Parts: sequence; C-alpha cells; structure tokens
Amino acid sequence: MADGVSTDGLRAVIADDQALVRTGFGMILAADGIEVTAEAADGAEAVAAVRRTRPDVVLMDIRMPGMDGIEATRRILADDSAGDVRVIILTTYDLDHYVYAALTAGASGFLLKDVTPEHLVAAVRLVRSGDALLAPAITRRLIERFAHRGEAVPASPHRDLSGLTPRELEVLRLLATGLSNAELAERLFLSPTTVKTHIGRILSKLDLRDRVQAVVLAYESGLITPGGAAGSAR
Repeated sequence: MADGVSTDGLRAVIADDQALVRTGFGMILAADGIEVTAEAADGAEAVAAVRRTRPDVVLMDIRMPGMDGIEATRRILADDSAGDVRVIILTTYDLDHYVYAALTAGASGFLLKDVTPEHLVAAVRLVRSGDALLAPAITRRLIERFAHRGEAVPASPHRDLSGLTPRELEVLRLLATGLSNAELAERLFLSPTTVKTHIGRILSKLDLRDRVQAVVLAYESGLITPGGAAGSAR
C-alpha cells in the first residue's frame, strides 16, 4: 500500500479515524522503506487488518468510533494468529489516562500525534526490535498518577512471580521504580550485561513483551506500590 520500497521487511498498520493522519504517517513510513500494509478508520478495522496482513507494528489511535484503540489493542495482542505484533498508541495528550489503560492492555508505548517524522520512524523500528518505547520512569509516573487518583489498576492475566529467583524479584522491583540498566547495575553491583540477562529471563518467565509490561505487572502484583514502596512478592 505504501509508495516506498521496503528495505528491511518492516511492515505496519495505521489505525486512526482521521484520513489526513493516516495519509501523513503512511507517507513518512513509506519514505523510510517501511511498508504500510493497511489503514484502518476504527478499532474493528484495525483488528481485521492485523489478522489479514500480519504486520510487525500497529500505530493505534485511542479515540475512534465504534471499537476504540484500547479494546482493539487488547484483541490484537490476545490473538495468537497475529504473531509477534507490537502496538504503539497515538494520542493528542501527554500522560492521558487512556494511555495508561492501553499500556495495561499490552501496548509497547505511546507517541504524541505531533511527533517528528524522524521520531516516528525510530519508534516503529525500536518496538519492532523488541524494546519498549516508554522509559520505565515514565511508565511508573503514569501508573502512580492514576493510582493516586483512586483508579484501580486493571487486572491482567495471572502471572506467578514464584518462578522468579530472589535476584530476579529484586531486579524487577528496582526496574519498576524507574531505574535504567546502568543504574540497576550500579545499585546491585552487577555488570550491565548481567542486568540485561536478568531482565531477559524475567520477561521470558512471565511471558512479558517488554520492560513497560514488567513495570505494569510489578504494580498489578503488589510487588511495588504507588509512591515507590516495594511490597512483598506474591
């Protein structure tokens, strides 16, 4: 669908109820060799487009008629036939509570709609590589902001933390407070490589896509509480 020629096989779906947004983002991605396999004007179309074209990344608007982007994200990521697709949420407002809901639904991060072309392309490539688009510190602030307002943290599929070693629990707890890999290494007197290994094992054992989901799970499980106080592991 894109005018550009794909140089690395990266494929994307753009879901937004504004045709100009879809067209503009599509042109930006195509110019960098990213194939836009489909466009969608609402959540239901987005779910169908992902099932049909199996993209690597979905750019998902939150507020769309009919099925919104949150429900569409939830359905896409729960569908085994969609493959290892990643979802980036598009929003007009920074730290919007809809973004928080989308992160708990499994999105790998979010972008403001006034993002620069360079940042848009970099974001798509980043999440396709398996990294989270949102820094853990930003995720933590987002979670705490709405937890302090009395909004319940949506329940996620149960994941048993008992499979983690004491060191992995410690890494997860500190990760959820917003520490970077370098900060984790310094705090735990470990090498950055060892920290990356621990994080990789945590994600694998808990069947998590990325660091953002690890932070969300740490709050949902009670491992850490709003305000940064670590809870007891379950």
